[in-house]
Amino acid sequence: FVVLEIMLVAAVYWWPTFEENLPSIKAIAAPIKMLSSLVDQVDQFGVSGYIVGQHFFKGCSALGTAAAVLFGANAIAGEAHRGTMEVWLARPVSRRRLMGERWFGGLLVVIGPVFASSTTVPALLGMFDKTMAMSDLMRCSVHMSAFLAAIYSVAFLWSCYGSEPMRISFVMLFASVMVFALYLVEGVTHYSLYRLVEIKVFMRIITEDAMNWTLLAPMLGCVVIAYALSSRAFLKRVP
Repeated sequence: FVVLEIMLVAAVYWWPTFEENLPSIKAIAAPIKMLSSLVDQVDQFGVSGYIVGQHFFKGCSALGTAAAVLFGANAIAGEAHRGTMEVWLARPVSRRRLMGERWFGGLLVVIGPVFASSTTVPALLGMFDKTMAMSDLMRCSVHMSAFLAAIYSVAFLWSCYGSEPMRISFVMLFASVMVFALYLVEGVTHYSLYRLVEIKVFMRIITEDAMNWTLLAPMLGCVVIAYALSSRAFLKRVP
């Protein structure tokens, strides 16, 4: 939350400078088609496009993905790696409860800062006589959280099968960097998962005043399936 908020404060502080120098920024970004497209979207949607780009697409996507992978990978595999799995399983509660508490606790840590930092946007924009509706920010936060929850759930599922959290984290973080890099490559950008959380997706949520269930439903479906598979794996796991 602290890092997200620092990035958000910095982004809002530099908005007037960004707006003033937008023509120059567009000229610099022109050689890279996808980057130019992002700048054009900010130009089209104004401060709302700038905020969703800086806060959700850049900040929450980058930091949120890292948090989702690290918390998910360490959730179960960390116990096995530290040799504390038997002690943990010896608690007088069911395995379903043990896993459920660990899963929901990690998810809360991942998505909580997204909502918390988003609530500060109107106050920050107010310093420059700009504003964004809290309802729009909360809907965008739900969409962003669903994306992070899907990544977290996959990492958690792998953790239920593994015992080396560092390996899980390294592989998934490397894959996330590669997938994000694909977003900026013309021709293969449509194969990047980060298309699910690009600026125009959030702006559609804002302009239509409704959730984009075409994208949201598959992400939530991934979460449900991954949780069910994680539960099955954890119930059968031996220390």
